[in-house]
Amino acid sequence: MYTGLRDNCMVVRNKIFLVVMLGALDTLTPISIDMYLPAFPRIAAALHCGVEKLALSVSLYFFGFAIGQLLYGPLLDRFGVKKPLYAGLALYVLASTGCLLSGSLPFFLAARFFQALGGCVAAVAAIAMVRDFFSPGESARVLSLMILILGISPLLAPTIGSLLVSSLGWEYIFVTLAAAGLLLVLAVMLFLPEAHPGDTTVSLRPAAILKDFGNILAEPAFLLYVLAGSFAFAALFVYVAGSPGIFMQEFRLGTKMYGGVFALLSVGFIGGSQLNHYLTRRYSNRSIFKVVLVIQFMTSLVYLLCAAVNRFGVAGNMVCLSVILACAGLSYPNAVAVALAPFTRNTGSASALLGFLQIGIGGAVSACVGLIRLREDLSVSLVIAGTTLVAFAVLMMHKNPVKKIDPGIKPLMPIS
Repeated sequence: MYTGLRDNCMVVRNKIFLVVMLGALDTLTPISIDMYLPAFPRIAAALHCGVEKLALSVSLYFFGFAIGQLLYGPLLDRFGVKKPLYAGLALYVLASTGCLLSGSLPFFLAARFFQALGGCVAAVAAIAMVRDFFSPGESARVLSLMILILGISPLLAPTIGSLLVSSLGWEYIFVTLAAAGLLLVLAVMLFLPEAHPGDTTVSLRPAAILKDFGNILAEPAFLLYVLAGSFAFAALFVYVAGSPGIFMQEFRLGTKMYGGVFALLSVGFIGGSQLNHYLTRRYSNRSIFKVVLVIQFMTSLVYLLCAAVNRFGVAGNMVCLSVILACAGLSYPNAVAVALAPFTRNTGSASALLGFLQIGIGGAVSACVGLIRLREDLSVSLVIAGTTLVAFAVLMMHKNPVKKIDPGIKPLMPIS
């Protein structure tokens, strides 16, 4: 009896440690974005451009992140997790160094693109390993716990960025990011277990990769929930790209005050993800996703109407955005859990394609904020309402698209 209890405790500890590791990998991209947002005015001045042009670096990071996922997915399936992680994180460190050495906007944009191209391997590997180590019934709860770790980024990263800018200079933000990449390399090398040794039968020929992606897209659950989930989650990307304009340009908040607002709003996103941890014990992933999507859509309409008549100040923007971000934190893990549940062999490719569509849609949508020539909060509210409407329409177009998934399906590589 004692031995059984000890073994069970060991399994729990191993799972907790693994969730922390996966959360740390998944955090690399958010800190790469959140940390430099308070430095926008300083970076724009150093690169002799406007803040609105520098905002393209956010959208370009999203596009690099999306493209990189298609590259790393097949590599994870073929070679396992660690080798692609080493290669991608090395590129991330080099590109972070390039950012701090930038003397012009084009060079900075190129460095940010390659920074995203390298860093995205961490997120692809983290999501793929959730399916490798945990059953579909556990996946949504594990993803919610990862989002809790992910939530450290918007709480701390803008504040750290503000302190670095005010005390040392904006370049040291990218020194810090390069150091974070190196620390992750060491953590992967020393502590991360190999999810699977790789599958040598996975072909890296473009035709075979495209065929594999085609087979993944043919799965109804995957396509439906990735599209609906991506358009719903795009609200987060719109907020990240538009928040400097709303709070620092429209409402004239200082760098430190903006960092505080950004951290406070992140509580909504984190709170939603953690509420999901308890909801999944009583309700199905699909039911939670549908209800949350309705709430997000109604809130986005209220936000748009109030912004249109210019009835919102800082507090009004924060209230609506906090609810919308909470809905994003609730919808994301449920959409991912349903989308990836049918896959066993090619989880890396499925995770990569999911990430490509999610980040690609989010990046394209966030770019619209800078293209719409309206007041900042009106542009953000209009885009969020539009993307949430698309998500809801996609979900409602398919009444019963997904067969019931057995939550007891075993993980590919159980923890022991």
